[in-house]
Amino acid sequence: MKSRESAPETSRILDDLRRIVRVLRESSRTAERELGVSGAQLFALKVVAQAPSLSLGEVALRTRTHQSTVSVVVKRLVAAGLVRKVVADDDARRAALQVTERGRALLRRAPEAGQERLLAGLERLPKARRTALAAHLGELAIAMGLEGEPAPMFFEDAPRRRSPRA
Repeated sequence: MKSRESAPETSRILDDLRRIVRVLRESSRTAERELGVSGAQLFALKVVAQAPSLSLGEVALRTRTHQSTVSVVVKRLVAAGLVRKVVADDDARRAALQVTERGRALLRRAPEAGQERLLAGLERLPKARRTALAAHLGELAIAMGLEGEPAPMFFEDAPRRRSPRA
Protein backbone atom coordinates (compact mmCIF):
# COMPACT_ATOMS: atom_id res chain seq x y z
CA MET A 1 0.00 0.00 0.00
CA LYS A 2 1.36 3.42 -0.95
CA SER A 3 1.83 6.05 1.70
CA ARG A 4 -0.68 8.84 2.02
CA GLU A 5 1.90 11.39 0.87
CA SER A 6 2.44 9.60 -2.44
CA ALA A 7 -1.23 9.54 -3.38
CA PRO A 8 -2.97 12.86 -2.62
CA GLU A 9 -5.67 12.10 -5.18
CA THR A 10 -6.55 8.95 -3.23
CA SER A 11 -7.05 11.03 -0.10
CA ARG A 12 -9.26 13.46 -2.03
CA ILE A 13 -11.35 10.60 -3.39
CA LEU A 14 -11.78 9.07 0.06
CA ASP A 15 -12.69 12.43 1.58
CA ASP A 16 -15.34 13.05 -1.08
CA LEU A 17 -16.75 9.52 -0.68
CA ARG A 18 -16.90 10.06 3.09
CA ARG A 19 -18.82 13.32 2.58
CA ILE A 20 -21.33 11.66 0.26
CA VAL A 21 -21.83 8.63 2.53
CA ARG A 22 -22.18 10.92 5.57
CA VAL A 23 -25.00 12.88 3.92
CA LEU A 24 -26.75 9.66 2.90
CA ARG A 25 -26.33 8.12 6.36
CA GLU A 26 -27.49 11.27 8.20
CA SER A 27 -30.48 11.62 5.89
CA SER A 28 -31.45 8.01 6.52
CA ARG A 29 -31.06 8.38 10.30
CA THR A 30 -33.16 11.55 10.28
CA ALA A 31 -35.91 9.83 8.27
CA GLU A 32 -35.91 6.88 10.67
CA ARG A 33 -35.91 9.05 13.78
CA GLU A 34 -38.45 11.66 12.65
CA LEU A 35 -40.67 9.67 10.27
CA GLY A 36 -40.19 6.00 11.10
CA VAL A 37 -39.05 5.07 7.58
CA SER A 38 -35.62 4.44 6.14
CA GLY A 39 -33.96 6.89 3.78
CA ALA A 40 -34.56 4.46 0.92
CA GLN A 41 -38.25 4.21 1.82
CA LEU A 42 -38.56 8.00 1.97
CA PHE A 43 -36.91 8.32 -1.44
CA ALA A 44 -39.20 5.69 -2.98
CA LEU A 45 -42.26 7.27 -1.36
CA LYS A 46 -41.34 10.65 -2.83
CA VAL A 47 -40.93 9.09 -6.26
CA VAL A 48 -44.35 7.40 -6.04
CA ALA A 49 -45.88 10.73 -4.96
CA GLN A 50 -44.43 12.57 -7.98
CA ALA A 51 -46.62 10.75 -10.48
CA PRO A 52 -49.90 8.97 -9.82
CA SER A 53 -50.21 5.29 -10.63
CA LEU A 54 -46.57 4.41 -11.29
CA SER A 55 -45.75 0.76 -11.80
CA LEU A 56 -43.03 -0.91 -9.79
CA GLY A 57 -40.83 -0.89 -12.89
CA GLU A 58 -41.33 2.86 -13.30
CA VAL A 59 -40.35 3.43 -9.66
CA ALA A 60 -37.22 1.35 -10.24
CA LEU A 61 -36.34 3.48 -13.28
CA ARG A 62 -36.89 6.75 -11.43
CA THR A 63 -34.86 5.63 -8.40
CA ARG A 64 -32.13 4.20 -10.69
CA THR A 65 -32.48 0.89 -8.82
CA HIS A 66 -33.08 -2.69 -9.90
CA GLN A 67 -36.75 -3.67 -9.78
CA SER A 68 -36.18 -6.52 -7.32
CA THR A 69 -34.46 -4.12 -4.94
CA VAL A 70 -37.12 -1.42 -5.06
CA SER A 71 -39.79 -4.12 -4.72
CA VAL A 72 -38.60 -4.87 -1.17
CA VAL A 73 -38.72 -1.17 -0.27
CA VAL A 74 -42.21 -0.72 -1.76
CA LYS A 75 -43.49 -3.81 0.09
CA ARG A 76 -42.43 -2.14 3.34
CA LEU A 77 -44.22 1.07 2.34
CA VAL A 78 -47.39 -0.90 1.56
CA ALA A 79 -47.13 -2.81 4.88
CA ALA A 80 -46.78 0.53 6.71
CA GLY A 81 -49.91 1.88 5.00
CA LEU A 82 -48.02 4.63 3.19
CA VAL A 83 -48.56 3.26 -0.33
CA ARG A 84 -51.29 1.09 -1.80
CA LYS A 85 -51.39 -1.08 -4.89
CA VAL A 86 -54.36 -0.58 -7.18
CA VAL A 87 -55.34 -1.77 -10.63
CA ALA A 88 -53.94 0.63 -13.23
CA ASP A 89 -56.50 2.72 -15.07
CA ASP A 90 -54.87 2.09 -18.45
CA ASP A 91 -54.25 -1.66 -18.09
CA ALA A 92 -56.17 -3.96 -15.74
CA ARG A 93 -53.24 -6.43 -15.78
CA ARG A 94 -50.86 -3.87 -14.26
CA ALA A 95 -50.59 -2.89 -10.61
CA ALA A 96 -50.19 0.80 -9.96
CA LEU A 97 -48.80 2.43 -6.82
CA GLN A 98 -50.46 5.33 -5.06
CA VAL A 99 -49.53 7.25 -1.94
CA THR A 100 -52.14 6.94 0.79
CA GLU A 101 -53.38 9.85 2.92
CA ARG A 102 -51.07 8.59 5.67
CA GLY A 103 -48.17 8.67 3.19
CA ARG A 104 -49.05 12.21 2.10
CA ALA A 105 -49.13 13.34 5.74
CA LEU A 106 -45.66 11.84 6.25
CA LEU A 107 -44.36 13.58 3.12
CA ARG A 108 -45.57 16.97 4.38
CA ARG A 109 -43.15 16.59 7.32
CA ALA A 110 -40.35 14.96 5.33
CA PRO A 111 -36.94 16.50 4.74
CA GLU A 112 -35.12 16.08 1.45
CA ALA A 113 -33.85 12.52 1.04
CA GLY A 114 -30.10 12.09 0.68
CA GLN A 115 -30.65 10.09 -2.49
CA GLU A 116 -32.46 13.10 -3.98
CA ARG A 117 -29.39 15.25 -3.36
CA LEU A 118 -27.10 12.60 -4.82
CA LEU A 119 -29.23 12.11 -7.92
CA ALA A 120 -29.60 15.86 -8.46
CA GLY A 121 -25.84 16.32 -8.12
CA LEU A 122 -25.12 13.55 -10.59
CA GLU A 123 -27.62 14.94 -13.08
CA ARG A 124 -25.98 18.39 -12.86
CA LEU A 125 -22.74 16.87 -14.16
CA PRO A 126 -22.26 17.00 -17.93
CA LYS A 127 -23.06 13.69 -19.62
CA ALA A 128 -19.41 13.07 -20.51
CA ARG A 129 -18.42 13.44 -16.85
CA ARG A 130 -21.21 11.08 -15.72
CA THR A 131 -20.09 8.55 -18.32
CA ALA A 132 -16.49 8.77 -17.15
CA LEU A 133 -17.52 8.58 -13.49
CA ALA A 134 -19.62 5.48 -14.19
CA ALA A 135 -16.69 3.82 -15.95
CA HIS A 136 -14.23 4.67 -13.18
CA LEU A 137 -16.53 3.56 -10.36
CA GLY A 138 -17.16 0.35 -12.28
CA GLU A 139 -13.41 -0.23 -12.51
CA LEU A 140 -13.07 0.44 -8.78
CA ALA A 141 -15.85 -2.04 -7.97
CA ILE A 142 -14.09 -4.67 -10.07
CA ALA A 143 -10.73 -3.91 -8.43
CA MET A 144 -12.43 -4.41 -5.05
CA GLY A 145 -13.92 -7.73 -6.18
CA LEU A 146 -17.50 -6.43 -6.01
CA GLU A 147 -18.73 -7.29 -9.49
CA GLY A 148 -21.95 -9.29 -9.26
CA GLU A 149 -22.66 -8.11 -5.70
CA PRO A 150 -26.17 -6.84 -5.01
CA ALA A 151 -26.64 -3.07 -5.22
CA PRO A 152 -29.40 -2.27 -2.70
CA MET A 153 -30.73 1.20 -2.12
CA PHE A 154 -28.54 3.11 0.33
CA PHE A 155 -28.77 1.86 3.91
CA GLU A 156 -31.40 -0.71 3.02
CA ASP A 157 -30.77 -4.36 3.81
CA ALA A 158 -30.03 -6.60 0.86
CA PRO A 159 -29.86 -10.36 0.71
CA ARG A 160 -26.32 -11.56 1.08
CA ARG A 161 -24.76 -13.38 -1.81
CA ARG A 162 -23.71 -16.87 -0.87
CA SER A 163 -20.02 -17.53 -1.17
CA PRO A 164 -19.08 -20.56 -3.24
CA ARG A 165 -18.10 -23.62 -1.28
CA ALA A 166 -14.49 -24.63 -1.48
